[in-house]
Amino acid sequence: MEIIAVYGDVLIALAVIFGLYMTWGIGANDLANAMGGPVGSRAITVRQAILIAAVFELAGAVLAGGHVTETIRKGIVDPVSVADRPHVLVLGMLAALLAAAVWLMVASNRGWPVSTTHTIVGAMVGFAAVGIGQHAVEWVRIGQIVVSWMVSPLLGGLLAFLLMMSIRVLILNTGNPLQSARRWGPAYVFLVGFVISLISLFKGLKHLDLDLSARMSVIAAAAVGVLVAAIGWALIRRVEADPGADRDFQFASVEKVFTPMMIFTACAMAFAHGSNDVANGVGPLAAVVSIVQSGGEVAQSSSLPPWILLLGGGGIVLGIFTLGYKVIRTLGTKITELTPSRAFCTSLAAAATVVLASRTGLPVSTTHVVVGSVVGVGVARGLGALDLRVVGGILLSWVFTLPVAGMLAAVFFFALTGLFHW
Repeated sequence: MEIIAVYGDVLIALAVIFGLYMTWGIGANDLANAMGGPVGSRAITVRQAILIAAVFELAGAVLAGGHVTETIRKGIVDPVSVADRPHVLVLGMLAALLAAAVWLMVASNRGWPVSTTHTIVGAMVGFAAVGIGQHAVEWVRIGQIVVSWMVSPLLGGLLAFLLMMSIRVLILNTGNPLQSARRWGPAYVFLVGFVISLISLFKGLKHLDLDLSARMSVIAAAAVGVLVAAIGWALIRRVEADPGADRDFQFASVEKVFTPMMIFTACAMAFAHGSNDVANGVGPLAAVVSIVQSGGEVAQSSSLPPWILLLGGGGIVLGIFTLGYKVIRTLGTKITELTPSRAFCTSLAAAATVVLASRTGLPVSTTHVVVGSVVGVGVARGLGALDLRVVGGILLSWVFTLPVAGMLAAVFFFALTGLFHW
C-alpha cells in the first residue's frame, strides 16, 4: 500500500508506457489476422492493407472497444488473493504488460503469428506464480487454453475447407463459373455481414449498453447481412469477363468477383479485431490506473476512459505501420498460395469460428483460427500445396508463447519489486 501512495504517479506513467508498447505489439502481430489473406491473394497491396487496417482497427478500438474490462483478464488469477496487497497486483500488471510486449516484438520480427491473448495470459500466470503463489492461478483455465491450441486451428480449418469445397461445387466446377459467381456471390457476402455483425454484437459495442438477446442479435445481424449482400450484388454486377486473363488462368474473371468481397471482409475483420482485442493491452493498464487512483482498492473490473482506448488504438496503429508487414507475409504468402476466393474462405471461416466460440465459451485464439483456416484452404488443394516447414515453425511459436511470456513476467516482476523496495 505504501508503494502505491509514494510512487502512484510513477506507476501510472510506467503503465502508460508499457501499455503503449503492448498495443504496439498487438498491431504488429495481429494485423495479419485481417490483412494476410487480402495481401496474399493480391486483392490489395501491403501499403493499402496497412492503411485500411489503421483506419478500421482504430475505429474498432475507440468506438466499440467497450468501457469496462476485467481487472485480471480471462479469469486466470484469483483477485481475492491480492486484495490486501494491491501493490503486488500493480507491479504484476506492469511486469505482465512488459513481458507480453517483448514476446510480441520478438515474434513479429520473426514473422510468427502468435496469440496476443495467450501471450498476456502466460505473462499473468508468470507473475502470479512467483508473486502470489501457484494456488492463485486457475490451472484448469490454463488447461483449456492448451486444448484450444488444437481446437482453434482444427475448427477454423474445417470451416475453411468446407467453404472452399462449396465454392468449387457451386461456382468453379459449373458450366459458366462467372455466371455462377454472380448468382452465388451475394449469398456469400450476406454470410460475411451476418457473421461479422454477430462478432460485434456478442463481443463488442458494450459501451452502447445494447442488451440484446441471442435471438435479437441474430435478427439484427441478418438485417446487416441483407444490406451488405445488396451492396455486394451491386459491386459484383460491375465485374466484366476478361477473356485475355482467362486464357492464362481459367478462373481469373471469377476471382474478380471475390476481390471486392475480400476487401469488405478485411475491413470488417479489422474493425472487429480492434474492438475485441484492444483490452489485451489496455486492460492491465486500466487496472493499474484504477487501483492507484482508488488508493489501493482491487475491483473485479476497471473502467476504460476514452484516453485509454485512444492510447490503445494509437499503439495498435503504430505497430501496424512499423512491423505489421512481416506477419502479413507469413499468413498471406508463405503457408500456401492464396487467391481472392481462397482468402475469402479463410476470413469468413475464421470469423464464423470466433462467433461460435464466443457463444459456447470455447477459449479460442483468433490468430490460431486464422492460421488453421489458411491451412484448411491449402488442404482443399492437397497437402503438397502447404509449406509444412512454415506451419511447423508457427506451431512451435505457439508452444513457446505461454512459458516464455510467463518466464519474462516473473523476471520483470522481481526486477520491479526490487526497484520499488530499494
